[in-house]
Amino acid sequence: MHPSPPITRRRFHRQALAGVALACGAAGRSVAASGDRPRIRTITQGPAYHWFGYYDKLQFSQDDRFVLTNRVGFEHRSPLAEDVIEVGMIDTESRDEWIPLGTSKAWCWQQGCMLQWLPGHASKVIWNDRERDRFVCHILDVNTGEKNTVPAPVYSVAADGRSAVSCDFARIADCRPGYGYAGVRDRFPDVMAPDETGVTHVDLETGTERLIVSHQQLATTGEVMRNGPDSKHHVYHLLHSPNGRRFIMLHRWTLSEGGFLTRLLTAETDGSGLRIVIPNGYASHFVWRDDGHILSQSKGWLGNKNWGNFLFADEAAAVVAEVGKDVLDPGGHFSYFSNQDWLVSDTYPKGPERLQTPHLYQISTNRRIDLGSFPCPKEYQGEWRVDTHPRVSRTEKWVCIDSPHNGSGRQLHLIDIRGLMG
Repeated sequence: MHPSPPITRRRFHRQALAGVALACGAAGRSVAASGDRPRIRTITQGPAYHWFGYYDKLQFSQDDRFVLTNRVGFEHRSPLAEDVIEVGMIDTESRDEWIPLGTSKAWCWQQGCMLQWLPGHASKVIWNDRERDRFVCHILDVNTGEKNTVPAPVYSVAADGRSAVSCDFARIADCRPGYGYAGVRDRFPDVMAPDETGVTHVDLETGTERLIVSHQQLATTGEVMRNGPDSKHHVYHLLHSPNGRRFIMLHRWTLSEGGFLTRLLTAETDGSGLRIVIPNGYASHFVWRDDGHILSQSKGWLGNKNWGNFLFADEAAAVVAEVGKDVLDPGGHFSYFSNQDWLVSDTYPKGPERLQTPHLYQISTNRRIDLGSFPCPKEYQGEWRVDTHPRVSRTEKWVCIDSPHNGSGRQLHLIDIRGLMG
């Protein structure tokens, strides 16, 4: 890693990132929920477009005051190698001031540049970038301006902030547009399952990157249904367990007749202990409930032939229960609250108005609380769609979503959920 000199402009904020409660509104007004209708506040404005991306990253600072976001000047097309986005944070105690942190040339519409607060650190953020013909990541202390660059990108960062797991973003760009990065070519575009690429372990302190699970290993482990000679394999959607000892990955491969199948696997962070948790080819959005259980969308379990939300035991690689049948949306992006009895999730656009509906869900009572319905214009489809991807704040008082519903393109919106969960 190589450090850069401290940033010479003014310090990012006047107080250290500790012990400050989230201000509610530009003038500090309270936005406590009224009955079952939570107050919603837009915290970014045009003409630039703002979004955060996926739901499994730390968007809020430890005190909830600062909210990370990406910013760009265009929409409705794929990123090109020369397209640069800004990364920054919103100071919710200073009239939602935009505070620039840096830029990135390694990004996508669905997940941005993996911008997030570095786990285990109060004042450091991390994001991916591209330098010449390689992807890297930057670690910035927003208090001191000290910045280090690691010569590898990250996908999921462990809870202690010292290491990460990553994958081949150039190959993902070929196989799954909207999730990979432009600017670097797949080194093995005509090899269906290369042995030289796959999941890597990244030491964020030394900058060392090493391959731990190859595409070839995934393509030859267990039964890979309908795996033909022209089935192209890739791996992505990595996520550490809460204690950082294991991680989830989605192994996806194309089918000769079109389409693809997907398995969910877990492994130790050195690549050992590989387990196939969902082997049937139907796996989608997921989250760890705890270190031993995974909630994932799948189908074909417990007599349900349709897609649903199923709880799996990692060690046993077995389904435990279906969660929220006919109540919790089977296509949402979900996260657990700390008590593990409540979830936040959302829906894809539905109906003629293409309404997206973030919602809370209580497992013990099978109760759902909708947080609003947000129309998504038709031009937001495919690779550059805007999923709301609800993210819970550290204090669990707020949910932040991406949405273009107010006519200003994709922007960040803060939902006050205080009092809704009893």
